[in-house]
Amino acid sequence: MMISSMDSQEVWELENGGHIDSSSKEIIRNNNNNDNSNEAAKTTQIVSTPIMRKKSDPLLVSNVRFRILREFLANLQEVILGTRLALLFPAVPLAVIARLNNFGRPWVFALSLLGLAPLAERVSFLTEQIAYFTGPTVGGLMNATCGNATELIIALFALYENKIHVLKYSLLGSVLSNLLLVLGTSLLCGGLANIREEQRYDRKQADVNSLLLLLGLLCQMLPLLFRYAAEPGTFPADSILQLSRASSILMLLAYVAYIFFQLKTHRKLFESQEEDEDEDEEKAVIGFWSAFSWLVGMTAIIAVLSEYVVGTIEAASDSWGISVSFISIILLPIVGNAAEHAGSIIFAFKNKLDISLGVALGSATQISMFVVPLCVVIAWIIGVYMDLDFSLLETGSLAFTIIIVAFTLQDGTSHYMKGVVLFLCYIAIAACFFVHKIPQSTANMGAKPSLGVSAA
Repeated sequence: MMISSMDSQEVWELENGGHIDSSSKEIIRNNNNNDNSNEAAKTTQIVSTPIMRKKSDPLLVSNVRFRILREFLANLQEVILGTRLALLFPAVPLAVIARLNNFGRPWVFALSLLGLAPLAERVSFLTEQIAYFTGPTVGGLMNATCGNATELIIALFALYENKIHVLKYSLLGSVLSNLLLVLGTSLLCGGLANIREEQRYDRKQADVNSLLLLLGLLCQMLPLLFRYAAEPGTFPADSILQLSRASSILMLLAYVAYIFFQLKTHRKLFESQEEDEDEDEEKAVIGFWSAFSWLVGMTAIIAVLSEYVVGTIEAASDSWGISVSFISIILLPIVGNAAEHAGSIIFAFKNKLDISLGVALGSATQISMFVVPLCVVIAWIIGVYMDLDFSLLETGSLAFTIIIVAFTLQDGTSHYMKGVVLFLCYIAIAACFFVHKIPQSTANMGAKPSLGVSAA
């Protein structure tokens, strides 16, 4: 008997050696009805995770004699072996071994980067499992917070080590990757797979995310424009910093309003994406405390690997002859969001563009309107200099990206040519940052005011 043929509660009973009687089945039916109200807790940040999962057979562990061992093996089967990225998990202990034995720092960086890919996907999976046992509001807030947990943890470690250039580049890369690479490849593959029919999507959610991205762009452009508008020979560092902090607070308020808009007043706009999902993919497969424990453990492992990545990125750059800007903007987002990217493309193949758009735009919005201003506020608290001035090249790339995406999505229809244009835009930006070098004088930007990510 496969897991798809029974309710999640029945699987739980089977794995714990219990028996299902008629009264228990009635409770299960009532719980399943309650689960329907929790489906709204799932946001577009993690809706792609079922694509990366593998079906598990509960009978493999049902014959284990000891209950605690049976529970552990069942959870291990779902959490570790239940993803198509399970082959990358050995990179996690290998990265730790390489670090402890003082192997080459580029090896530590590469192994840590590979290990982050399955961990990021599993964090999304575990957050989704917890959302089934909480109310829609709590589950939605958890999903909105943990949707880009890997990027946030890497950013916090970079902030702690005063590597503000790595922080800004990695967050900028996440936004560019979602808007151009993920969305572009999704529209391209979806258009080719459905070349004889016109693909359509709901413009309402895309319009909301586009407005938020434009607001975030305005808040990031103002410090840059303020610097260039200053009188010659003066550098208003304090004014730029105060403006950045005030803008960050406004961005966080706007994101809170967006969450309220998404979970309360206009929830139906975001629920429409999940109507066609199979019911057997909408069931919890592990218990609440098990999911919570695994989530805490994997978050801790992500923190360790993120520290390795931040600490060895310059060494990898020197060893490979690749600029730090290219590694941070291109490699980090691609590897960290591999599962999310693959899911978006597969949904586009199935002509479900609403879900693909939700994944790409939702993640980009979260990075721009939540993670970036949160880092500025945290830097403010710990006394590190960080502003919203991403420098001219970086801000210009972001501005043209958002404008191009907004024009691409304005008519509610899609074809493969739109995907081609977005993908080529991403290649052009990647080539730009491949040859872009960071001066050594701006390597550490948290200790004192600077002109941005690099010299303008």
